[in-house]
Amino acid sequence: MTNPHTGSTTQAGIPAVSDRNSLSVGANGPIVLHDHHLVETLQHFNRMNVPERRPHAKGAGAFGEFEVTEDVSAYTKAAVFQPGAKTRVLQRFSTVAGELGSPDTWRDVRGFAIKFYTEEGNFDLVGNNTPVFFLRDPMKFPHFIRSQKRLPDSGLRDATMQWDFWTQNPESAHQVTYVMGDRGLPTSWRHMNGYGSHTYMWVNAQGEKFWVAYHFISQQGVENFTADEADKLAGLDAEHHRRDLFDNIAEGNFPKWDLYVQVVPYAEAKDYRFNIFDLTKTISKKDYPRIKVGTLTLNENPTNFFAQIEQAAFSPANMVPGMGMSPDKMLLGRNFAYADAQRYRIGTNFQQLPVNKPINEVKSYNFEGNMTYDHRGAAPVYAPNSFGESWSDETGAIETSWETDGDLVRSAYTLHAEDDDFGQAGTLYREVFTDEGRARFIDTLTGQGEAIENDVVLENFFQYWTAVDVDLGAALRERVNAEADAA
Repeated sequence: MTNPHTGSTTQAGIPAVSDRNSLSVGANGPIVLHDHHLVETLQHFNRMNVPERRPHAKGAGAFGEFEVTEDVSAYTKAAVFQPGAKTRVLQRFSTVAGELGSPDTWRDVRGFAIKFYTEEGNFDLVGNNTPVFFLRDPMKFPHFIRSQKRLPDSGLRDATMQWDFWTQNPESAHQVTYVMGDRGLPTSWRHMNGYGSHTYMWVNAQGEKFWVAYHFISQQGVENFTADEADKLAGLDAEHHRRDLFDNIAEGNFPKWDLYVQVVPYAEAKDYRFNIFDLTKTISKKDYPRIKVGTLTLNENPTNFFAQIEQAAFSPANMVPGMGMSPDKMLLGRNFAYADAQRYRIGTNFQQLPVNKPINEVKSYNFEGNMTYDHRGAAPVYAPNSFGESWSDETGAIETSWETDGDLVRSAYTLHAEDDDFGQAGTLYREVFTDEGRARFIDTLTGQGEAIENDVVLENFFQYWTAVDVDLGAALRERVNAEADAA
């Protein structure tokens, strides 16, 4: 234990005279600018926050281990997924729309991001607790996030703005059905599933390519609040999810998830009835059953929240040999945007921070930039060079390729046989939700409709849900109008 009487230091390591009293001209006189410890303390205090994430600002996480219990080497050569492999991980959970101080029990999608510290470099799987998302083109993403934030005049969140965006973008229907249903209110992060959401590529040792979707299934089961329970808890304990995770790990009740994958042979994606690269769609488990890979266990709380969670940086661009991107436009957009956001939020050398640093050696010709800590001494800073420093120089086709030549166009995806914006949302409502879940879903949507203050947006709201299910749309129109008449 640190002796409190040995004193503290400035950030330069110089003994600090006092952490209690500023230097002043006499006991009652003004303080002086040359009190360096006071000036440094105030300057650092003014700069102690980094910019919060735009989406996924409110969250928390923990460390743990991923252990491969099955053999999926027929599909990927990635070392992290070879039989018996054990890999240290960092897991971060979050909400999407709320700011840093918002309640974590609000109705929302939950982020489910994992950093695998593998021997081949960091692998980041950045997903959600739903297998789909609101959009399929990254051009719309900033508009979507702004519609979920705050009005420019009042600074308030607004149902009319949110529903105006959603109903103008019908591909959102599948995800909105998830969010407005029971799964939008998980009782804890431990009691929800996680998904990579996108379709990714896997490549095996023989060079065969597969498309893969990640599903983390909670061993604790899936449990959800009612709307009333979540609203009440938001006022009583805005950090309920954060507290639940930390306390359970501290007590030795380590949460676990089993990782399964859906594997689609490379050639079969082209003519599959759904476009598997459309982030608003799921791959049918009847067509491609889930295959177990291993188990994720969280067993270690952070010792410093800011250093290990707030400064944690994830990017789907971080993939290791044996895996790769897909033609998913949202995934390709995130490939750029996530790493760029971290350079803005944390700094040029964010990957040198301990929580983000790979466990294997980094040898990069990117150098300098603010907050450089690791460096390569006087080694050459360019390639090729004549001084014995190696560089990468592969040529020819790459094993994770899927790109094809074609005209540059601005266009939506080519539709597959059963692609439409409302079909899977309707299936979710009619065939997956229980009778009780459907009743709660209609109650939630009725409240949403009552909050819309524009007649055009309200009519679009009715048409949107009628397209999902005719009876659902009629019921909503009747109930919302009845409430308006009564009011």
